[in-house]
Amino acid sequence: MLIPNDPAILLSYINTMLRDNYKNLDDLCKSLDVSEDDIISRLKSIGYSYDEKLNRFK
Repeated sequence: MLIPNDPAILLSYINTMLRDNYKNLDDLCKSLDVSEDDIISRLKSIGYSYDEKLNRFK
């Protein structure tokens, strides 16, 4: 699955998918066949980290 390259767009995409379709980041990454480490790294580069309790990047 292709995911957005732009980190800001990726943030919006991932948070929307987490909110609407997945109970956690692991499930999302497995479903989309993407690396969890890659997502975390790309969003960390713009100052966001995953909050497990809220199931979103903030």
